[in-house]
Amino acid sequence: MIPFSGALEQKLLDDPDNAKSYCEENKTQSNLQKIIVTGFKALGLMYFFTVGTDEVRAWTIQRHTKAPVAAGKIHTDMERGFIKAEVYKYDDLRELNTEANVKAAGKYRMEGKNYEVLDGDIINIKFNVTDAKKK
Repeated sequence: MIPFSGALEQKLLDDPDNAKSYCEENKTQSNLQKIIVTGFKALGLMYFFTVGTDEVRAWTIQRHTKAPVAAGKIHTDMERGFIKAEVYKYDDLRELNTEANVKAAGKYRMEGKNYEVLDGDIINIKFNVTDAKKK
C-alpha cells in the first residue's frame, strides 16, 4: 500500500515553484511517482524509445513483447513489414553520451523477429511494406 494525500498532491501541483521547499519544511514528499512506477510494474508495462534527429519518443508496451509487435505500436505497417531492430540501451547512451560512442563500444546490435524488447531499449525499426499484388 502506498499512502496518498490528494490534497497534498494538488497543493504541490498548484505551486510547482515552491513544492520542494514546502515538502522540506513539512517533512513530507509526493508519492505520485511511486504510484506511477508501482502501477506500471503491477500492470506489466514498460517503455521503449525511438530517437530521431529532432524527437525522442517513449512507447508503452507489455513486458515480453516481441520486436515486431512493439514496432506495430508505432505504426501497423512497421509490424507487417518488420525486417530488423537496431537496439541499444538507454543506460549505455547515458553513460557514453552519443550513439556513435555506443556503436564504437560494441553495444549497438541488430535483433530479429524473436527479440523480446526490454525496458529502456532504444530501437530503430527497419521495415519494408510493399503493395499487395493485384489479381
